[in-house]
Amino acid sequence: MAQAAKEKENHFSAYKLFAQTRETKDPAWLVNLRERAGEHFEALDFPTARVEAWKYTNVAPILKTAFRQLLDLELGGLTAETIAPFTFAESRRSQLVFVNGLFARELSDVTALPGGVTVCNLAEVPAELGKTVGNHLGVYADYRDQIFTALNTANVGDGAFVHIPKGKAIATPIHLLFISTSTEATVSHPRSLIVAEEAAIATVIESYVSPDEGVYFTNAITEVFAAEAAVLNHYRLQEESERAFHVATTEIHQQRKSNYTSYSVSLGGRLARHNLNVAVSDENIETTIDGLYVVTGNQHTDNHTVIDHQKPHCNSHQLYKGILDGSGRAVFNGKVFVREGALLTDAKQLNKNLLLSPEAHVDTKPELEIFADDVKCSHGATVGQLEGDELFYLASRGIPQERAQALLTFGFAEDVISKIKVESVRKHLDKLVLDKLHQSLEVN
Repeated sequence: MAQAAKEKENHFSAYKLFAQTRETKDPAWLVNLRERAGEHFEALDFPTARVEAWKYTNVAPILKTAFRQLLDLELGGLTAETIAPFTFAESRRSQLVFVNGLFARELSDVTALPGGVTVCNLAEVPAELGKTVGNHLGVYADYRDQIFTALNTANVGDGAFVHIPKGKAIATPIHLLFISTSTEATVSHPRSLIVAEEAAIATVIESYVSPDEGVYFTNAITEVFAAEAAVLNHYRLQEESERAFHVATTEIHQQRKSNYTSYSVSLGGRLARHNLNVAVSDENIETTIDGLYVVTGNQHTDNHTVIDHQKPHCNSHQLYKGILDGSGRAVFNGKVFVREGALLTDAKQLNKNLLLSPEAHVDTKPELEIFADDVKCSHGATVGQLEGDELFYLASRGIPQERAQALLTFGFAEDVISKIKVESVRKHLDKLVLDKLHQSLEVN
């Protein structure tokens, strides 16, 4: 315990200095939020393998690394040209960029967005939307019993704020780009708040990237509120350095008749953990959360999802697929709760894993907890290798073994990627997956 307290003080106490530097710049409610979160951070312990939710993921390597927190923006030579590989054609003029968790105004451009839509730095929210932010920020991501959430909230300052007003339909996707770059180990605490008002329609891309293979720690929190009849497509791309650490939580709160679709892709990180929690709080709600993770070498990725059905007549669909090579390890734990009175719930959950190496390993645990009658719920998990019959069939058609393996692996991943509606994002992920697995569909 003494060692854990020392590590906490040595590596993650910069939030105190951060709070001091911003105390006179931020509204009182935000200062108070940081203070409350800081108090909870001090009282909480980092999870160990004795904590069931962290049984297969060891955060000790994070605690043993001496990270430096940057209080001022350092672009490190980043320009619009150098970050172009991480941007998308459809959102070049509707993107916010953050470097090491700090807002990079000169790399951001939101001029393509229509009037009434607000996409800005959390620290610069217009006065008329201050109450909206106060009503949602820190409300869904509970910092009282989650130490990484408490640490992020204690560092809230810069961050992404997306507000789609009532009845507004946005055709242009909004891109929130978080870049980590430094010559030494750094820690950043990206924060995003997405609010879609009644009957609003929008697409948001949230991506975490790095131009190099540095060692750093990203501790990210995203809160999403979908009001009545809102439709929100949310693409989350984690393609960070394979030497980096990434811990993130996404909290979704849906109201009546809303439709939320999430596609979460995890490719980077030495250790990557993503908690995705959805509160289905009213009737006639549609929820889709699909995911893809690809791990190679000694990478470790962990996906924990919760869909909480609290009211009747709601549907949820979940498909998570994993591709593992080398000594890669993956963890999937998906929970679906159907509360008492949540009649006529239709919930489907499936996790499928493809092992390309005998050293790869996956721990998968889909779960259902049902406290209501008259529901349709299913869950399942599979772990397997490429089918010999399929490889033989392709070989009999003159397709070389390496290309046959690439075709089958690509087809496995496409179940998730093909559903993404933004063309350049879809093409980007197709290339990344093949490159990561050192595969190609090209004919030599």
